[in-house]
Amino acid sequence: MYYVKKRIEVAFAHSLCLTYESKCQRFHGHNGIVTVYCCSEELDENGMVADFSHISSSVKDKLDHRCLNELFDFNPTAENIAHWICEHTPKCYKVSVQESEGNTAVYVKPGFENAAL
Repeated sequence: MYYVKKRIEVAFAHSLCLTYESKCQRFHGHNGIVTVYCCSEELDENGMVADFSHISSSVKDKLDHRCLNELFDFNPTAENIAHWICEHTPKCYKVSVQESEGNTAVYVKPGFENAAL
């Protein structure tokens, strides 16, 4: 099995719909870091799992400098964003979304909980 990971910096804004009072219900922004993990049993015709620039553009083109509430029909929590990226990135099995220094959410596809990298 081959593994690659790509770290991507994105700026985005959102507000969260919560069942309790929180400052995160107000519109706010993040300079976040998204890390995308991909794997494949076989390399493609170019000798890659996936081109790093293609992984980057799949995230940046959709999320960077955007209001996530306008893009998605789900509550744009870090957890939901990680899940969405994983489901929309070819060969992806894991995504972490770091909203700030101390706040990171991770989504791992079922069956990949013990994957390398």
